[in-house]
Amino acid sequence: MYGYSADREAYLKRLRRIEGQVRGLQRMVEEDRYCIDILTQVSAATKALHAVALGLLEQHLGHCVAEATAAGGREADDKVTEATDAIARLLQS
Repeated sequence: MYGYSADREAYLKRLRRIEGQVRGLQRMVEEDRYCIDILTQVSAATKALHAVALGLLEQHLGHCVAEATAAGGREADDKVTEATDAIARLLQS
């Protein structure tokens, strides 16, 4: 069981909402809408995805990394490295 499992339905709901935003962006482009309006919606979708990512990261740190750290050993080091790499990817996006 992963750290986000308890909030799985909430994450799915948020991701479905983001999916709707992206479909809306496709419609805006198809309808040849004003570029600034499209960019505004891209920004909103991006922020929503970042919020999901930060929530998952927080739960990963609080659950997966915390459990591995409590157990110690190589797995703890691997989980910390894995989390650090995920943070680096988020900062690059």
